[in-house]
Amino acid sequence: MHFVRYQVARDQAVWGEVRDNRVHCLGPAPPWEGRQPTGDESHLDHVTLLAPACPTKIVAIGLNYRDHAAEMGADLPSEPLLFLKPPSAIVGPEAEILLPQASARIDYEGELAIVIGRRASRVSPEDARRHIFGYTCLNDVTARDLQAKDGQWSRAKGFDTFACVGPAIAAAVDPSDLAIETWLNGTRVQASRTSQLIF
Repeated sequence: MHFVRYQVARDQAVWGEVRDNRVHCLGPAPPWEGRQPTGDESHLDHVTLLAPACPTKIVAIGLNYRDHAAEMGADLPSEPLLFLKPPSAIVGPEAEILLPQASARIDYEGELAIVIGRRASRVSPEDARRHIFGYTCLNDVTARDLQAKDGQWSRAKGFDTFACVGPAIAAAVDPSDLAIETWLNGTRVQASRTSQLIF
């Protein structure tokens, strides 16, 4: 199952389930709060896809791919390197990324994003999957020069439009060995697999 958040013309943002290139409207509430089909449907070509999540925070793990760590000449971390991106960084698929004047080097970072569908705190590893609604794509846009200059990552990764999310949430998918690719102007610039994840 694939779920999207979208608009038809300039109407209110709603959620839908995608089947056979058609979006079946579920209403304004996220699907993890209960699906309520409205009976409305649209072709995917006739809607504007939005970021398929409106989180209160984005928790990310830095330097979490073995091949990326090797590419950067970095030692593998012994525990997750956590950082936050603000919700104001979120934009949907195909949205414009605004380049800040403060940076001369903006990099792309294709990532697997986990969409948490249930409130969670102090969850045991055994119960973690019960809180996951699904998975989507995220471009963790980074001002690489500012990241190196600051020594911490809030500014470099927190600019508006620096978290491109979507287009859809895939529910009931096995995330253990998915392809992760990043494309820039029709050219593949990154390729890895989730099996390369350290944590």
